[in-house]
Amino acid sequence: MTPRLLDLTRLVSRLGRPALTGVDRVERAWAEHLLKGDAIQGAPLFALVRNAWGFALLDAAGVRRVLALTDGAPLGPPDLIGRLSRRGDALRARAEAEIRRIALARCAVPGLPRLLRRLPAETAYFNMGHSNLTPRVMAALRGPVVVLIHDTIPLDHPEFTRADIPAVFTRKLAAVSARADLVVHSAAATRAVTEAHLARLGRVPPGIVAPLGITAAAPGAYQVPGLDPSRRFFVTVGTIEPRKNHALLLAVWAELARRLPPAQLPQLPQLVIAGSRGWRNMAVFQALDSRPAGVIEVAGLGDAALSGLIQASQGLLFPSHVEGFGLPPMEAASLGAPVCVSDLPVLREMLGDYPVYLKPTDVYSWLETIERLSGVERLTDKGVGGKGTMTRRWIAPTWDAHFNAVLNIV
Repeated sequence: MTPRLLDLTRLVSRLGRPALTGVDRVERAWAEHLLKGDAIQGAPLFALVRNAWGFALLDAAGVRRVLALTDGAPLGPPDLIGRLSRRGDALRARAEAEIRRIALARCAVPGLPRLLRRLPAETAYFNMGHSNLTPRVMAALRGPVVVLIHDTIPLDHPEFTRADIPAVFTRKLAAVSARADLVVHSAAATRAVTEAHLARLGRVPPGIVAPLGITAAAPGAYQVPGLDPSRRFFVTVGTIEPRKNHALLLAVWAELARRLPPAQLPQLPQLVIAGSRGWRNMAVFQALDSRPAGVIEVAGLGDAALSGLIQASQGLLFPSHVEGFGLPPMEAASLGAPVCVSDLPVLREMLGDYPVYLKPTDVYSWLETIERLSGVERLTDKGVGGKGTMTRRWIAPTWDAHFNAVLNIV
């Protein structure tokens, strides 16, 4: 069986953090699947991790250890390299020290070609998290190179990213254009946009559309300080950054509160904003700090708690300006929860007629829809008059189909 080298740089950078992002979870899913291939099919698995000092090569046992750490196994203490190189990030220092302790082999940056010569020449490299996509890494690889491009939002909407990100992302995409043997796209809509960028960079590698698997955790108990579960509430999920458009929901809740007499404010539906604070969103942070009526902010919920919260709610609200895939509304749909989303091509492609579609700039339409959903009847088997329809069943894409589509080629 073809040996496989999975890049785990991104997942390691997230060790010890309260919750995994969507991209983190994709990298983790690939690690779990390739470990099964190592154990059952005899396809040897290795992992590559870039750290502040250089590179580390892990074997299958090392990959299992990384997964255990993502599940909450305690990180060890930082080593001297970590203390010197990650002075402002204690968690990263401890995570990288852990990787150095379990590494099969390590090297400084210039030694990467020699490090990778320890592997068979035909070893296929899988990069599923956008980290470590550099000309140096690509030049050192000898076997097939498979890259999953989640989206090109930094290039299409630089206003939603940190100022330095578009230039960094362009360099990553240029490395993919020059060297990748297969580019994996999670949807046809994102493939079209990504390949337009790759064409401008000089080469469009062979591509495949393989939707990500949707596996929402079984609903569990949840505790959200300030939430009254006996009252109606909605949920929105995602990092609090401009692209996710929390400003629209805050405007809706301000108007809902304005329309109610003070004595009736306890009837105001609640909005749970589940996510950590991100970047370039000071106006929203200030609005949240003022504790607007009916709005509750919570970060770090576990997967089971988040599923339980969504399933108990009046629905998931997802007014994003742009998405590469859109995991939260798909996970909510897989739980049978009502879903209201922005009218984006990728969400139309993946969710079909399940959600209510609304423009991400139309505050009035979101207000009107939320008012109806806050009534006596939940949105279950019915639509909400002219804005979309809701079916009770959505067939989620599976991880097995995703893995098979890619691995049948490589």
